[in-house]
Amino acid sequence: MAPIPGSGLAKGLAVTLRTMTKKTVTEQYPDTQPDLPPRTRGVIGLFEENCTVCMLCARECPDWCIYIDSHKETVPAATPGGRERSRNVLDRFAIDFSLCMYCGICIEVCPFDALFWSPEFEYAETDIRDLTHERDKLREWMWTVPAPPALDPGAEEPKEIAAARKTAEKLATTQPTPADPTGSNAEPTGPAGSKAGPTDPAGPKPGPTDQAGPKPEPTEPRPRPTEPRTQPPTEPPAGPTAPEGDAP
Repeated sequence: MAPIPGSGLAKGLAVTLRTMTKKTVTEQYPDTQPDLPPRTRGVIGLFEENCTVCMLCARECPDWCIYIDSHKETVPAATPGGRERSRNVLDRFAIDFSLCMYCGICIEVCPFDALFWSPEFEYAETDIRDLTHERDKLREWMWTVPAPPALDPGAEEPKEIAAARKTAEKLATTQPTPADPTGSNAEPTGPAGSKAGPTDPAGPKPGPTDQAGPKPEPTEPRPRPTEPRTQPPTEPPAGPTAPEGDAP
C-alpha cells in the first residue's frame, strides 16, 4: 500500500504538539546551577599536610600529568643522644588538567588521603597553559570538597575505634581506684538522718551533736627513757695520802 502523501509531516507535527504540552525540564545554565551528585568528578583537590612525597600518584598516572618536586631536610634528634632523621619536603605539586582523563587512579592509590574529588567543574580557561594548577590552586579546591557521607547506622564499628575503645576499657578496669580517706563517697545525710537535698549540697556541718564526736588533738610523743650511763672508775692519785683524821 502506497503511503499517504503528507503522512510524515503529520507525524512530525504530532510529536511537536505533544512536546509543547509537557512541562519543560531544561535547566537554564549558568543562571541555574545544576544539582550534581556528591561523587561527581569535577576537579582534584590537594590536602598538602597529608602528602609524604611518595610519588605513587605520579607513577600510576596513565597520562603523566602530575608533576612533583621535593627535597630532603634533616630533622634533629628529639631526645638527647638520639639519631637525626631525614624527611621529604614538598616543593611543587601540579596537575595539568588539559591532559587529565579524570580516571581517579591518583586518588585511589594515595595511601595517606592527600587527593580528593571536588564537584567543581567551572575552571575553563582561554589559555591552555592556565589549566596547569599548582599546589596553591589545588589547595583552594579542597574547600569545595563535600563532607564524606554518614555511615550506615547498622554498619560495624571501624576497627581503629573498636581497638581504641577496648584499650581504654582495659586500662579503666586494671587501674585501681584510690580509696577516699575522708569517706566522701558515703551518702551525705542531714542532721535528722535524712539525705541531703539540693538546698544542702555540702551535707551537715560538724557540730556538738555530731555522733563522731570531737577529734582528739594530736599529742607530742613522750621522750624515750634512756639507760643511766656508768662512769669508769677514776685511778687514785700517785704518792702517799694523809690519814682521814689528821689535818695538815
